[in-house]
Amino acid sequence: MNVTRRLVGGALQGPLRHRDFRFLLSGAAASQTGSQVTLVALPLVAVIGLKAPPFQVGLLTAAETAAFLLVGLPAGAWVDRMRRLPVLIRADVVRALAVGSVPLASLAGVLTMAQLYLVALVTGVATVFFDVAHQSFLPHLLPRDHLVAGNGALETVRSSAQVAGPGLGGTLVQLLGAPLAMVTDALGYLFSAVLLLGVRTREERPRAAAGRSLRGDIAEGVAFVLRQPLLRVIATATAASNFFTALLMAVQTVFWVRVLTLSPAAIGVLLSCSAVGGLAGALCSGALARRFGQARLIWLSAAATSPFALLWPLSAGAVGAPLFAAGSAVVFFGAVVYNIAQVSFRQVICPPELLGRMNATLRFVVWGTLPLGALAGGAVAATAGPRTALWVCAVGFLTVPLPLLLSPLRRLRDLPTTAEGAVDPHDAEPTPAAAGAAS
Repeated sequence: MNVTRRLVGGALQGPLRHRDFRFLLSGAAASQTGSQVTLVALPLVAVIGLKAPPFQVGLLTAAETAAFLLVGLPAGAWVDRMRRLPVLIRADVVRALAVGSVPLASLAGVLTMAQLYLVALVTGVATVFFDVAHQSFLPHLLPRDHLVAGNGALETVRSSAQVAGPGLGGTLVQLLGAPLAMVTDALGYLFSAVLLLGVRTREERPRAAAGRSLRGDIAEGVAFVLRQPLLRVIATATAASNFFTALLMAVQTVFWVRVLTLSPAAIGVLLSCSAVGGLAGALCSGALARRFGQARLIWLSAAATSPFALLWPLSAGAVGAPLFAAGSAVVFFGAVVYNIAQVSFRQVICPPELLGRMNATLRFVVWGTLPLGALAGGAVAATAGPRTALWVCAVGFLTVPLPLLLSPLRRLRDLPTTAEGAVDPHDAEPTPAAAGAAS
């Protein structure tokens, strides 16, 4: 109770005053909890239920994230031409229907890997639109001085779901089987859609798209990102981190089941323990930003925590699961602190009419590496074993902070608050498209 009072009375008090933000936050809690159940259940459907080999599990992980490569850039241009709230609601409904088809097919005895690939792909496309619209909608709900706290609250909810969801998922898989456990995810998406229907904030209709081509809109968003040196280096580091994160996601379930011989319930507990680090990062991010500075925190969070990825391939025997969980907890702590700092920076410096395209451009770059990492993980695990794949992942994480350490971020304590302030004066003059994007 005291912790709750401190949160409400402290950094989260500002955004929580807004009724519509509370609805958005509650919807995020429902959908994120369900998603964490599927994080446990979906790969177990493939590994245990359908006896899929490592490469097929990697392919399944790649299918979940392939949408960021397929529709990542045009999604931002489309979202900037629409009101964001209806996009969020429709994406939740599509995800609920796609995920709900898995338990139905299992009960009918017709579930196949092909359906899992299709469900992963459809869910991924809906998630692209949801995430781009979500990050672009938040600045319409909250004033700029509440954005860091608002993003912190959303990360707290996401991290809390990562603590509670996998344990619930592992228990449901143990009791009901992996396919039926995914009903929780479908219900979470539906509940999120219902809560979003209660949001009263209405956006102005975006300016008419007449005379503007989709290609031109995409180019405008890309140009805005390219002329910001700090955005470029953040994109590079985040893309590398996501590549190796996807590699981890592609092989960890195979490693847990076939090397550490963990049960579904034990896997859920391991994931929940790992997620405690992310929750701690969300709760501490505001205080750490005030202590070290937002710019310094971006590179410091990655440099201080990435070496703990070495605990993953070192996990073995009776202490294997605790070692794996400890490594994940520290790495997730750094990742959440990093994300809150850099996402808030992106939202502050970007003009409102470019938010969708800016977010989509960065998502295309930083999430587009996910299917590549998943395929690489599946291929390495299939040829050299899952432990070798984890070594590749751990060594890769050690390289993630390098772009940040070699960038202007090393000389800054705090980040600029305008697009003009984020441009290095020694950079070449912007192209006409880039100059227009920053106006």
